[in-house]
Amino acid sequence: MIEITNFRNQRIAVMGLARSGLAAAEALRRGGAEILAWDDSEDQRVQAAAHGLPLADLATANLDNVAALVLSPGIPATFPRPHPVAARARQAGIEIIGDIELLARSRREARYAGITGTNGKSTTTALLGHILAAAGLRVAVGGNLGVPALTLDALGKGGIYVLEMSSYQLELTKSLVFDVAVLLNITPDHLDRHGGMDGYVAAKTRIFAGQTARQTAVVGLDDAICQGIAKQLAASGHRVVPISTERAASGGVYVAGSRLIDDLDRQQAVALDLTTLSRLPGRHNWQNAAAAFAAARCLGVAADAAARGIASFPGLAHRQELIATIDGVRYVNDSKATNADATAKALACYDDICWIAGGVAKEGGIATLAPYFPRIRHAFLIGEAASAFAATLSGHAAFTRSGDLATAVRQARDTANAGGTVLLSPACASFDQFTDFEARGEAFRRLVEALNSEAHA
Repeated sequence: MIEITNFRNQRIAVMGLARSGLAAAEALRRGGAEILAWDDSEDQRVQAAAHGLPLADLATANLDNVAALVLSPGIPATFPRPHPVAARARQAGIEIIGDIELLARSRREARYAGITGTNGKSTTTALLGHILAAAGLRVAVGGNLGVPALTLDALGKGGIYVLEMSSYQLELTKSLVFDVAVLLNITPDHLDRHGGMDGYVAAKTRIFAGQTARQTAVVGLDDAICQGIAKQLAASGHRVVPISTERAASGGVYVAGSRLIDDLDRQQAVALDLTTLSRLPGRHNWQNAAAAFAAARCLGVAADAAARGIASFPGLAHRQELIATIDGVRYVNDSKATNADATAKALACYDDICWIAGGVAKEGGIATLAPYFPRIRHAFLIGEAASAFAATLSGHAAFTRSGDLATAVRQARDTANAGGTVLLSPACASFDQFTDFEARGEAFRRLVEALNSEAHA
């Protein structure tokens, strides 16, 4: 764990004590700060108290001489309405920051690579970290990926932090200038938390804040919003490296057919045959590979080493993760697909799909997935969204309202044909039945492993 000494002998409020908040409070305490910690959840407060953290209800506590409020990224500072503690801090003129900002202020000599986008950022973050480590560089990977930034190793000069950055985290990160900043794509998501699409785009583009021609902006060109952002950055003097799976990207990295083309040196060199990457299926993963390759090259990794790193990538849990093949049927865990756009990427990769979907639906539901309905043998619907998804699927694909994940997995097993795929790709948040997408994915893993045991008993 990193010790945050920047606030030694100062009062710091920490609001939100899940993984990142708990790590922030502990890092600050170890660095000599006086902590006032709070969470609206009693369970989280009990956990914090067990770690010896002093608790103070920040809704009523004396905030005099508090130097900063460290806010969990899951707690709204602005839209749809600021949390009362955030509102108190702002009214008192207290700086509101997040754990990534604490990391940046603490480890200024390290280099930083940040990855954001609506979809693909976790895979790209893990992939870039893998490439850099395989090339012999000292690297630490975390952030929104699920590993709190302040639990990472303390890196100095020559070390590289590779951080997945959510829009929430970017809003709470004030001073960090990324040496390489990656924006993969932007589609509507979290609009209520950002006051609409303009606010969401503004939050995402904060990843380029402070960059000059000495840093690099890697930008996907496969959606109109990011195309516009790339043009704006280039016009303002940024070094922009474009990536694309749909068109040639001069001076960047792109996909031609199934080949990854490295044009960073204006040589249009073939770097990799993407069809050989069993752990990175589908064009969306090819975009991830292009982005990670470009970022690695911009951080000093040779092209052949970057290609070898991509080829040896073991994959990432809950992102089209093959759990088992049972009686010729693949069981794929894509629990991270919490919106329709992410699920579209998975549906495009398979045929004869027994699709497990549902949970807490995002705005727009699954109407945009209609082009993929012919690939679906049968849909098994769970959670709050089951009725709405059934209405969308009616007349287009067979479906069953399964209710819960365990029932859906059993029903999918009984329906799937050899050569087909049972795909958990919910197109929904998980919070109706699970604490997060990881818990949902782990539940799917256990259910499939139980089926596998039965099949081989």
